[in-house]
Amino acid sequence: MAGTDSGRLAGPVKKLGFKAGQIVIEFGYDEDVNEDFRAAIAEIVESPLEDEAYDGVVDAVLLWWREGDGDLTDELVDALTMVEEGGFIAVATPGISSPDRVEAHELQDACNTSGLTAAGAVPIGTDWVSQRLVGRK
Repeated sequence: MAGTDSGRLAGPVKKLGFKAGQIVIEFGYDEDVNEDFRAAIAEIVESPLEDEAYDGVVDAVLLWWREGDGDLTDELVDALTMVEEGGFIAVATPGISSPDRVEAHELQDACNTSGLTAAGAVPIGTDWVSQRLVGRK
């Protein structure tokens, strides 16, 4: 993809667990998201991201979440209802310098309540950070 950084973001996309053939639904899309990251995911999974109107089962959820977006626990529980067994949620939150940053303890509390475990943070460009959330075994 000439003129974008999606190729540079292929490493973080793969580190989060996205791979060819997956169906990925996206929640929380807004004008502030990292478009190159979205493009890199679509390139890796070899299909466009599904939007909130999709009502099938998915392999992964991409959730853009900002401070003030609502109840993160509720959103994670709702997202889990769509995820196939063995799937995951990649939650993307604004970086440390953003006023919309989600505090780490808030994400951890939401994971604990919804039965998810968070893996290490992966930077997405300069403005976002993502974490892979999976169900506890």
